[in-house]
Amino acid sequence: MTVHPLGDSAAVIVLGEMIAPGVAARARAIATEILRREFAWVVDIVPAFASVAVHFDPVRAPEFSAVRAELVALVAGAESLAAAVESRTVEVPVVYGGDAGPDLSDVARHTGLAPAEVIARHAAADYEVHAIGFSPGFPYLGGLPAELAMPRRVTPRARVPAGSVGIGGAQTGVYPLASPGGWNLIGRTPLALFDPHRAEPALLRAGDRVKFRAVTAGDFFNAAGGGSPAPEKRNARSPTAVEIVRPGMFSTVQDLGRPGHRALGVPLGGAADSFALRLANLLVGNAEDAAALEFTLVGPVLRFLRDALVAIAGAEVVGVASWLPFVVRAGSVLDLSRLGAGCRGYFAIAGGIDVAPVLGSRGTFVRGGFGGFSGRLLQAGDRLPVPEVSRDPGDHWRIDPRVVPELARPATLRVVAGTHAEEFDAAWTMHEFKVTAQSDRMGVRLSGAALRRATAGELLSAPVTPGTVQVPPDGQPIVLLADAQTIGGYPRLAHVIAVDLPWAAQLRPGDAVRFTPVSLDEARRLAHAQERALVLLRAGLAQKLR
Repeated sequence: MTVHPLGDSAAVIVLGEMIAPGVAARARAIATEILRREFAWVVDIVPAFASVAVHFDPVRAPEFSAVRAELVALVAGAESLAAAVESRTVEVPVVYGGDAGPDLSDVARHTGLAPAEVIARHAAADYEVHAIGFSPGFPYLGGLPAELAMPRRVTPRARVPAGSVGIGGAQTGVYPLASPGGWNLIGRTPLALFDPHRAEPALLRAGDRVKFRAVTAGDFFNAAGGGSPAPEKRNARSPTAVEIVRPGMFSTVQDLGRPGHRALGVPLGGAADSFALRLANLLVGNAEDAAALEFTLVGPVLRFLRDALVAIAGAEVVGVASWLPFVVRAGSVLDLSRLGAGCRGYFAIAGGIDVAPVLGSRGTFVRGGFGGFSGRLLQAGDRLPVPEVSRDPGDHWRIDPRVVPELARPATLRVVAGTHAEEFDAAWTMHEFKVTAQSDRMGVRLSGAALRRATAGELLSAPVTPGTVQVPPDGQPIVLLADAQTIGGYPRLAHVIAVDLPWAAQLRPGDAVRFTPVSLDEARRLAHAQERALVLLRAGLAQKLR
């Protein structure tokens, strides 16, 4: 057993390097015990196949040496811990083959079995949920008969239908939501494996036993427990204040995310540049985690239905002042469409955007189809609900630019070493990379000199976090952002420190970026310095906004 850092905002307890029911059960027991201890600095706990990630607030947590000592002491008694969750057996009806399982014939050819025999063996096996990850509610199931093992598809599908049952390597699983995916699809279930509006959103949890049952296409929609997640209800408690004239690019409602749900495979989410969102909210007198608009590369055009106090932060908006509060009168149109420097802008309005919270957050998770404004991108004609508040910004003023240091060009992101850093040539810190157009809220994709890992072979999937720098087989690194998956199988080269992660979110296609290593102690010092600056700013703004 080892405990090592996952950047400056998490620690990982590693119990081994193999998938085994006993190891997975121990990971679940440790996760449950950490949860029971109610550490004030812990934000999220994610058990995986043979590891447990403990995500924490880098400002509230003690020094990493103390975090490690606390976790080592806890794990020392892990053998005596009770099972984390009582195991249940869940039956999953599946229509195999045809449109529901387009890869069944490929699996049959690969295994040398007839399609009917593939179905029979898949349905006859007993499975255990080893981990939940990749996407909300996605179960990694152990117990696949060895003869059915099948390499992942060379080219992943852009969209796999919700409920699809697939085989990937030596495991099988079920896609809870429509998403990209590279597993071989052999069938589909009508069960809703994830519904954020249920009391227990994920149908399956780590440690559960699963039995597949073959059903006919005619029985598909009548299967017990079938159906789709309930449609999301809009919050109509507040009057509308802003109408979307043009939505811009990837404009969504965001806050500071939904911590506490990563064990269900739900990303942290929230603003990609959380620092900008916090400042924008402070400028209009909101709580720092109030819901605001995030837009990417092209901002929205907004029509105001009543007077409002607003602020713009993050990327520079051409023709509109940033980092200061200003009043927009009823009937006015505010054009935020032209962005200068930076990638993502934030629009905060006094009172906050009053959409209904889902799993504790008003932020939008577009891939999951929930949160924000009906779980989707904003569209022309949408009207945003905002509570009526009256705040006076006083005399014309703006915050000290030293609170918002300008990102240098080319950008330099400070990182702490990842688990697999020593498996790469140290010269990677000398390379300059370019941001590609494939970047999104899941991660900043980079291109440059290919980074090659000295050690061959597949890695056991393990927890990742926003800021993790992964290196896929093509050698082109990816810096994970707010909507990143909770568990990943690529080598973890490094982790962007918490105070620099907002700058990573502001990189736009074509920007150059380098990495420079720092120590955990330096990352901690920088996080505390940033928080002290925000405390002083918060106190000063309390006097300005009455």
